[in-house]
Amino acid sequence: MYCSKCGAANADTARFCAGCGGSLAPAVVSSPVVVYAGFWLRYLALIIDGMIATPVILILLLPFGLAGVLTAVIGKAVDDPESIPMAVGGLWVFIGAAIALSVVGNWLYHAVMESSSFQATFGKKILGMVVTDLAGQRISFAQATGRHFGKLLSGLIMNIGFIMAAFTEKKQALHDMLAGCLVVRR
Repeated sequence: MYCSKCGAANADTARFCAGCGGSLAPAVVSSPVVVYAGFWLRYLALIIDGMIATPVILILLLPFGLAGVLTAVIGKAVDDPESIPMAVGGLWVFIGAAIALSVVGNWLYHAVMESSSFQATFGKKILGMVVTDLAGQRISFAQATGRHFGKLLSGLIMNIGFIMAAFTEKKQALHDMLAGCLVVRR
């Protein structure tokens, strides 16, 4: 065995170099231990995110709800049957706004937060989790977007895509696998 410091030849059983006296023990390279976030912890993060996002969405929808009520009041839909279409139109505006705000808001919340230096939604961060790529690096906005919309597929198959996180080696759900992501504890 050769000394890595001075290059002197030593017996294979030697613990110290005969030339310089340095240790001949092989350098131990320790890799960081990766702890994957499991199904129930991720589910709890989803509940926390919902508790944070729901009041925000309701506040943002308030103007649309008021517009629908005002449309009904102005049209006097209760007393005047001819004004019912106007009131129904106000209701559809509210429903359309609710759907659009929910879809776009949910996508931007997850994609922006998980691709930022924060690397997690508020729910995940509170519970000590981050979203990474397979090499442990921060994911891109495009990757976070793919992961988010991959959740549609995870849910479409009777939520089996989500449940997979309980049984896969790296605790990956289907949408994590599709986007090349991991959810790990930090």
